[in-house]
Amino acid sequence: MKTYGMIPAAISAFILTLPAVGQAPRTPDGKPDLQGVWTNATVTPLERPIELGNQQFFTKEQAAQYAKTIVANTNSDRRDGGAEADVGRAYNNFWKDGGTKVVPTMRTSLIVDPPDGRIPALTPEAQRKAAARVEARRSHPADGPEDRSLQERCILWPAAGPPMMPVGYNSNYQIVQDRGFVAVISEMIHDVRIIPTDGSAHLPSNVRQWLGDPRGHWEGNTLVVDSTNFTDKTNFRGSGENLHLTERFTRTGPESLTYEFTVDDPATFVKPWTVQIPMTRAEGPVLEYACNEGNYAMQGILAGARATEKAKQ
Repeated sequence: MKTYGMIPAAISAFILTLPAVGQAPRTPDGKPDLQGVWTNATVTPLERPIELGNQQFFTKEQAAQYAKTIVANTNSDRRDGGAEADVGRAYNNFWKDGGTKVVPTMRTSLIVDPPDGRIPALTPEAQRKAAARVEARRSHPADGPEDRSLQERCILWPAAGPPMMPVGYNSNYQIVQDRGFVAVISEMIHDVRIIPTDGSAHLPSNVRQWLGDPRGHWEGNTLVVDSTNFTDKTNFRGSGENLHLTERFTRTGPESLTYEFTVDDPATFVKPWTVQIPMTRAEGPVLEYACNEGNYAMQGILAGARATEKAKQ
């Protein structure tokens, strides 16, 4: 049947439900729809490799070679290097998913500011604290559980967020929205962040939380999350309890979302720095990460330390 300028009602209704070009899909309450399972797995490094100098973007050929090299070097199925290297690789490749490509933007680092693609220098006080932590780990590596890292204790995995960084495996996140709240579920060590978007105020400054105290608001198609009230133990790249983290989630396409965060901690870094990570839709579901504080691995670590001490007597 010829219509000549007339659009059948069914087709017209369908077209009206499509978002306009450049406009994010919407939830029933009219907010940009960020929901779904997303992955940020990539071989692009956080900091630009020194040998690349001021080069902000890979060429196509460089990107392919860099990805090939990283995938080969991180292959846990390799058996070269002797027994110690073999044990250090821990899991075989079946369990890992660190990505196989650089980010679609072809950037040579996930850091987009400062322009050199490097984490700014630590302040003198932050350097002193970092040295003290290294010495504490060296002299008291396993007197008790508190001497071990947060990830070994199954409390949280700092790289998994906030802020959300690619890790060797389980780099998956599920976003769920409801009126007044956004939840971000991390597959790595099972954390769930509940982000109010109802305009409520931050917690009092004397209340500190492992994941900080987030408050979100919408700026166009972007969810902006402002987080404060961190503990002094979360320690993202050396940060302290006065870390101010600003995250931006922007839906950029049916299968893509851009995640950006700015680290602002004048007591730790000489200036703020910003990271941008394109995320892609992943096949769900987000699976349970059965990591619980006080598990048998921690008992083994402490028992091994006692055995080492006894052998030195």
